[in-house]
Amino acid sequence: MQNKSLNKTRRNLFKSASIGAGIVALGGAFSLVNAKDTKAHDLPAAPGKDWDKTFPKSDKVTHSKVTFHNRFGITLVADMYVPKNAKGKLPAIAVSGPFGAVKEQPSGLYAQTLAERGFITLAFDPSFTGESGGAARYVASPDISTEDFSAAMDFLSTQKNVDKDKIGIIGVCGWGGFALNAAANDPRIKATLVSTMYDMSRVNANGYFDEENSKKARIQKRKTLAQQRIKDYKNGKYALAGGVPETLPNDAPQFMKDYHAYYKTPRGYHKRSLNSNNGWNLTSSLSFLNMPILTYSDEIDNAVLIIHGENAHSRYFSEDAFKKLKGNNKELFIVPNAVHTDLYDNLQKIPFDKIEVFFKQYLA
Repeated sequence: MQNKSLNKTRRNLFKSASIGAGIVALGGAFSLVNAKDTKAHDLPAAPGKDWDKTFPKSDKVTHSKVTFHNRFGITLVADMYVPKNAKGKLPAIAVSGPFGAVKEQPSGLYAQTLAERGFITLAFDPSFTGESGGAARYVASPDISTEDFSAAMDFLSTQKNVDKDKIGIIGVCGWGGFALNAAANDPRIKATLVSTMYDMSRVNANGYFDEENSKKARIQKRKTLAQQRIKDYKNGKYALAGGVPETLPNDAPQFMKDYHAYYKTPRGYHKRSLNSNNGWNLTSSLSFLNMPILTYSDEIDNAVLIIHGENAHSRYFSEDAFKKLKGNNKELFIVPNAVHTDLYDNLQKIPFDKIEVFFKQYLA
């Protein structure tokens, strides 16, 4: 029934969009073409100093703004959380996601909460987004998104208060897939948590629930996006795909309502969040159509914990990703009665006790 409702909503949302039959499934939500755009030379504002998170500040940790760079020379901006009265070298965790969110949203909540539990944590804005650098703005790359995790490893490994042999990562939503991709490629990552995962390659190439998994559908997407590249080049600016819609049709599926309740309300809205505002560059979908990110996930040696909500529309991404993993240090944990966005910020649903035990076991 959910799929039928989704199909009807898709037709309503996209009947006037230039992308036609091809969904730009970025940010874990439908993306609408709109008149907004971004210039290639647009740069982020200087990192702010005020507390502007979507969650309250903890008095159990010390917070600071830091910067580091990836191997493409892009400067990333992050929030570092350190347990108060911490002594010696501690295990550390780098966190990012969801796809189209910023560090002031779920990744920051995960980072601060785990810092309260004894870890040094780093919640970062990915390249081209938030307060991080990179131009053109709001472009997505599966390669660079994966690289950002390894760049965070570089940074944490050089900190005097971090044990470089005890570093893990967390990927939320779309960044869950990048976290697995990074873990497959970077053996320094000793433990990986994937929360409420999206496989961004799969959802862009195949559509939601794999309903567009055909050569014909992918060719049409490529043709449409190739024409969009010409338009962008002529205009000297990049059309944006749109974030979560301002208003939803009455027949919108429940998961769209859940996204709206997070990104478009005071609960989770943030001025720098792509999902809360005008979304990614429309042509960002092209690279995901051509670059599967989980190809070598079966070669991950180190520990992986995948958590997902029982009632999440996206649950199949985690279940299928887990089937490919090898070894007795891999686990899939289904959170009872939870939907996709519950694992963004619902402290009654996010299993932080289990997450803490996982990282303390494998970053010991």
